[in-house]
Amino acid sequence: KKIGQQGTWIKALSLFFSPLLVIFIIRWLFVEPFVIPSESMMPNLLVHDHVLVLKYSYGIKAPIGDGWIYKRREPKRGEIVVFRYPENRDVFFIKRLIGLPGDKIKIKNGQITLNEKPWLVQKKSPNIFPDEEDSFHYFSETIPFDQVGLQEHSMKSENDASPSQHFVRFLSDQNYGDSDVSEFVVPPHSYFVMGDNRDQSHDSRFWGYVDEKYLIGRAAYVWLSCVETIQMAPMICDPLKIRSERLFKRVEDL
Repeated sequence: KKIGQQGTWIKALSLFFSPLLVIFIIRWLFVEPFVIPSESMMPNLLVHDHVLVLKYSYGIKAPIGDGWIYKRREPKRGEIVVFRYPENRDVFFIKRLIGLPGDKIKIKNGQITLNEKPWLVQKKSPNIFPDEEDSFHYFSETIPFDQVGLQEHSMKSENDASPSQHFVRFLSDQNYGDSDVSEFVVPPHSYFVMGDNRDQSHDSRFWGYVDEKYLIGRAAYVWLSCVETIQMAPMICDPLKIRSERLFKRVEDL
């Protein structure tokens, strides 16, 4: 059967736009890649880590604008989230979620107390990051089980990956005074976020809270990581500088 010129154009256009439509749907509903541009989440996420963010973790957002079509669940304390920067929605930030709506947060000497319950902080041996022991101190920070939405008996062992425990980093020459106490009360429909690199992170301590409408999703996997990028294409990893030990790792396992 002969096909006219019109039929040829319809097939050509469908072949061209179909893959674009599939990519749009995947990025809108399921997963979207982001690249870590700064050291604010060190030592858990490094510069040039390529992370996959699960868009469906918290629900479905409108394809245009910042509204929610369907809310699946609230984020949990301790999860690493990607969101639009409240002061410039065209910029994306990645931080650890510390406080939910209604939470009372006190930060003293770098230690977090949430709803009158302190988060346990334990200093780690300097040989974990020997190249930086003169510049930084590293600690493990543990969120109480009830605050992260877990029950103590649900953990199989102390080594199981969980958003309840993670590393944090502080400058070794940072001097905290007795008056260095900050207190916050998270307003409705908002979240309080902080970077794991506590003394080198621009976060809710400085510019305020993240409205729920700006939330994008949960950072779940590092699928690519490199020490350096190609000079002519700064978004592309240098294949000779790949961090192979970080490929296809869950964020909680890093």
